[in-house]
Amino acid sequence: MTTVQETQTSRERRTLYLVIGLVVVLLMVGGLIAFRSAKRTAEADQKADQLISELQKIGAPTPSKTAVVRVLGSDGGAVCADPNGALSRATLLAQLANGASGPGSRPVIANSRVVQGELLVIKVYCPDQLAEFQKFVDGLKLENSGG
Repeated sequence: MTTVQETQTSRERRTLYLVIGLVVVLLMVGGLIAFRSAKRTAEADQKADQLISELQKIGAPTPSKTAVVRVLGSDGGAVCADPNGALSRATLLAQLANGASGPGSRPVIANSRVVQGELLVIKVYCPDQLAEFQKFVDGLKLENSGG
């Protein structure tokens, strides 16, 4: 039997151990992040099912569960970022118009169904914001006709 002569210095071995340790730590952090994102995905799936069920109750067309999860995630996405802020309200009011652009654009008395979807999203994803948004919607002049 022959004995192999060690050719690495202690500094090289320390560097190797440090690199291996760093890789192990990075893999552990990656695993933790993946675990948390899987938990968020389960929550997003549950909330998407709830929203789709609420939309079906009012007879609204329902998007696919995948689309709901992709757009709203587990926290409601852009809808819940600041639903009662001035910019969010202005965006909603701009959509309640006659469809013309520029000087021909005019507000209209829209059907109340146009805001029901947003109300349901807020109800499911950020219920703490619902009361104030409902107050805003109640102040809008909407018609309650079918269709």
